[in-house]
Amino acid sequence: MEVTLSMDPLFLAWSYFRRRKYQKCSDLCTKVLEENPYDQAAWSLKTRALTEMVYIDEVDVDQEGIAEIMLDESAIAQVARPGTSLRLPGTIQGGGPTPAVRPVTQSGRPITGFVRPSTQSGRPGTMEQAIRTPRTANTARPVTSASGRFVRLGTVVTCCFINLSGFYVNTSGWTIYKLVQVKFGKVCTETKFIQGISATNHKSLMDMTLFEYIFHHENDVKNALDLAALATEHAQFKDWWWKVQLGKCYYRLGLYREAEKQFRSALSHQEFVDTYLYLAKVYQRMDQPITALSLFKQGLDHFPGEVTLLTGIARIHEACITEMNNITSATEYYKDVLKQDNTHVEAIACIGSNHFYTDQPEIALRFYRRLLQMGVYNCQLYNNLGLCCFYAQQYDMTLSSFERALALVSSDEEQADIWYNIGHVAVGIGDLTLAYQCFKLALAFNNDHAEAYNNLAVLELRKGRIEQAKAFLQTAASLAPHMYEPHFNFAVLSDKIHFSGCEHGASFQAFIGLEVGYTAAQSSIDLSSFGSPSIQ
Repeated sequence: MEVTLSMDPLFLAWSYFRRRKYQKCSDLCTKVLEENPYDQAAWSLKTRALTEMVYIDEVDVDQEGIAEIMLDESAIAQVARPGTSLRLPGTIQGGGPTPAVRPVTQSGRPITGFVRPSTQSGRPGTMEQAIRTPRTANTARPVTSASGRFVRLGTVVTCCFINLSGFYVNTSGWTIYKLVQVKFGKVCTETKFIQGISATNHKSLMDMTLFEYIFHHENDVKNALDLAALATEHAQFKDWWWKVQLGKCYYRLGLYREAEKQFRSALSHQEFVDTYLYLAKVYQRMDQPITALSLFKQGLDHFPGEVTLLTGIARIHEACITEMNNITSATEYYKDVLKQDNTHVEAIACIGSNHFYTDQPEIALRFYRRLLQMGVYNCQLYNNLGLCCFYAQQYDMTLSSFERALALVSSDEEQADIWYNIGHVAVGIGDLTLAYQCFKLALAFNNDHAEAYNNLAVLELRKGRIEQAKAFLQTAASLAPHMYEPHFNFAVLSDKIHFSGCEHGASFQAFIGLEVGYTAAQSSIDLSSFGSPSIQ
């Protein structure tokens, strides 16, 4: 007689959950719940599995959409004090390289070595500029925070509450009290709900998984807020975990002052790293970088050497587009990060980028090779390796690195950037024909590549094609108003047209060219000085 050994379904589902096979875990829990709809262990495990499928860490991942930027009612000073704003352009008195050496974003912030959410966007001044500005690193389509990552299409199971027959109930549009009626199978008043939310422990696993499911999987912030508020009241306002969840709900709803109060209150009950990070994110969204810096340093007093806090300080030093734009200080903090975690990709990439833009390509090459040894394998890394090898005069590795970068591209924008850099290499070796072809290829893959338009205009000017060069420069200036190079080149071009007009007696056209050149030169000076404030 053969004996068939089988594992307990719930234990097997837990094994799948531990191995991050969440769909199999959810399917097994469904079978268990069909046999026993009141199995709280299976209910909780399935809720956690469904939550983990869509879970995104709220600490690091954040993006600011068009709605948050253009409809922001927060008033900031038009001329903010130096070092007090993340939004307004300022000076570069903090020791970083000028835009002539290091490219800048639309907001005037120097480009770092690591793409983070919202680092590509800046603060556009008009709706047209906001729509044309890429909002994330993966797409050029502008999105809002609501449509960007909180909305999921085709959700079949909208809630995991079970009725008496064992089927799932669609709870969209219900209040939290109605959800509890389904959960307990009876009508519950507010008092009974507060007593029943946890009969033994106000922070039970069931309540926590229920909140996380509603907040992350269903994105039902209102019901999640009601649940967290009732749980906090039941805990007599002494539970730090529920206060943190209240702060997350308020932050998601855009109520930053209420979120600040909850996070502050949670810190008074329990010092926790994530709470410091959430509160610092609130201050950064409210454009208070100095307060965020002091908060990070306060957190370092309680958690010395904490990598996430050191990284937050370095990011603020990089992000502030005013006097605090001290790339040197940011690099020092990234070095402190590497002392604690020598495999931190962001720190290695940012330090390597800083060395490259400070005329130290040999040192930058060592950092990028370290990333390659760690298993980072993408076109951006090989592109940076190719540039470092070229400027370090290691020409044998330059073209092979660019070839690998072209083989690893995943979008037309990446391909355009690589061809643009190959064009720069061609200019460096004096092959202007190859450079012209590379810049043309860059525009073929990305027709909005302002840098390629600018360099093509210079090459056209060398060939004597004045009108073509003027058209390219005007296109570059309109596509990238934060760049000073198209304005400077247009001023030089207008100056040449002025002298040419004087020689041929066309005084009126020469005067117009001189006036246009003066305006372009003034724009170039304003942009190249990082928008330093003029004397009133």
